[in-house]
Amino acid sequence: MRVRVATTVLGITAALLTVSACSTDTTGAKHATAATARTGSPADTTQAAPLTSAALETRLLDQSDLGSGYLRKPELLTQHDDVTVNGCPALSELGGDAATGATLTFPRKAKTAFTYGGSSSEISEELYSDGANKLSDGIGRIFDAMTGCHTYQVVAGGTPIDIASQKLPAPHGLGDEQWSQLLTFSAGGRSTVVKQTAIRDGSLLLIVSGSPALVDRHLDKALTKATAAS
Repeated sequence: MRVRVATTVLGITAALLTVSACSTDTTGAKHATAATARTGSPADTTQAAPLTSAALETRLLDQSDLGSGYLRKPELLTQHDDVTVNGCPALSELGGDAATGATLTFPRKAKTAFTYGGSSSEISEELYSDGANKLSDGIGRIFDAMTGCHTYQVVAGGTPIDIASQKLPAPHGLGDEQWSQLLTFSAGGRSTVVKQTAIRDGSLLLIVSGSPALVDRHLDKALTKATAAS
């Protein structure tokens, strides 16, 4: 239950992120301005063309990067369950029903996930590539919404999952913009704590999620590999 709960909600988070990032409403400029204020650097910077999904795949961490004790998690088939967000209007407005992943997404993406030491500890990595403003706007909206609601509930496929969020200090000096939060998922009498950190570097967005210690251990390594020259 611990791993399944975390994976389910992180998948919902990623889907909400991609839905919001592909929105073309006029609030995007406001969010880009807010992102600039958070980091002190402009969201719209000179950048290389977005990378293809195939190129992103080669920049993901693998078992040789992580070291011993890590096992690759098989990719699960997407289940298009009904999703409802309760107690967080800002997050719900981003598209709770669309969080099944069946609609808009960033076209250029890659992801992987690993378990560690045969336990419930795990780490996942997601890479997206698009224009800097699109990436900044999308990730900024989802983190602002989630950390703005300290507690809320997601009902996925009829299963209620209570969530508590806490904004964390962003890891300064990495990339152009950074976001981080701590999430506690509770369902079926069990709780799982997950750290989620996102870094935008030009036209690349890195999201590392999982057990807090594993995220801290591998974040720098993930960014270094993701931003390495082809």
